[in-house]
Amino acid sequence: MHWQVQDAKKRFSELVRATKTEGAQFITRHGHEEAVILSVEDYRRLAGAPSFKELLREPPYIDDFPDTSDLRRELPQERDLGLDL
Repeated sequence: MHWQVQDAKKRFSELVRATKTEGAQFITRHGHEEAVILSVEDYRRLAGAPSFKELLREPPYIDDFPDTSDLRRELPQERDLGLDL
């Protein structure tokens, strides 16, 4: 469905509900499509973002993280300061 900006503002709750029942909702300004409102489910499906449940089932493996070995610093060497305490 297409909504004019002023109608979308006035009936925002209805607009959000429509994303669940009717799918994507288009916002127009002066007759031109300006934006699209999607349900979270549609957005995640299109963006390829995993759900929380999917993340728990398949956690990332350590091999998937970038190599940071070159960022490690050597520990400072012990020095004898000649103080007898």
